[in-house]
Amino acid sequence: MTIVRIGVLGAARITPDALIKPARAVDEVEVVAVAARDTVRAREFATKHGIAHVHAGYEDLIADPAIDAVYNPLPNSHHGPWTLRAIAAGKHVLCEKPFTANGAEAEVVAAAAAAAPSLVVMEAFHYRYHPLMARILELIADGAVGTVRRVQAAMCFPLYKRSDIRWQLGLAGGALMDAGCYPVHLVRTLAGAEPEVMRAAAKVRSPGVDRYIRSELRFADGRTGRVTAAMWSARLLDLSARVVGDKGEIRVINPYVPHRFHRLKVNGRRERVRGEPTYTHQLRAFAAAVLRGAPTLTPPADAVANMKMIDAIYRAAGLDCRPALTSS
Repeated sequence: MTIVRIGVLGAARITPDALIKPARAVDEVEVVAVAARDTVRAREFATKHGIAHVHAGYEDLIADPAIDAVYNPLPNSHHGPWTLRAIAAGKHVLCEKPFTANGAEAEVVAAAAAAAPSLVVMEAFHYRYHPLMARILELIADGAVGTVRRVQAAMCFPLYKRSDIRWQLGLAGGALMDAGCYPVHLVRTLAGAEPEVMRAAAKVRSPGVDRYIRSELRFADGRTGRVTAAMWSARLLDLSARVVGDKGEIRVINPYVPHRFHRLKVNGRRERVRGEPTYTHQLRAFAAAVLRGAPTLTPPADAVANMKMIDAIYRAAGLDCRPALTSS
């Protein structure tokens, strides 16, 4: 295999930026097929983006022997079930975050991936593959801020449309799932360890569905942390991270899509880290893993840890974890 042929589940809004455009820049990837519940919509999507084949349903796409890998940008509740089906069909999977509806479901998917070691299953935390993250981790490792004492991250943005699927409990929606999965992952990455959730507070938009949530964390070595997420709050926009040490601090504005804009300040000194779009870096990493066995930065084991922390924050805030689908 010299090219990874990818089929897309659904015609999600994220797909052009996350896959279609990056595939044009990555020679080792070709988007060859799409399937959606609405066949007319699938055909329109395929025509618009130059995708050769349209399948009648997700099952048909997964069963297609001309497809090597599946991109899964379906609603959160459908990530787990359809990733499992793709693995069972022998396909590599690039699954949008959050990996599953909850930690228990993530463990099931991770076990299936472990039982198929020839397949690459990767969670699409695209920011992790941008050179900005490598630079921040390098600064921490080199002692630029001394001994790290606190790590915090936030993702807050306004989601006005009440009918948006990200507000639906049955589709595993909520601010922590759709926005908060990023700062949860970022705090874990920057700390290089798994924290304990000390407390959390949430505000809901509808029963069980959080619009704002904040959690205080503690690591085994005494470091502390904080995660903040919102899709509707007084804090309209906050895309940030902060690492505080005993000799200084690192502040980052927009660590999640830094190719559009970011600001990195290390002890008051500004740095700029150049790179391709995060999604392009991610797709290159996925292709390298599939074609050459290169390791990924966001494997299933990491996804399990992220989902378990999300569950713990929900419980600490007095909310239930998102329910997994019993059928799809």
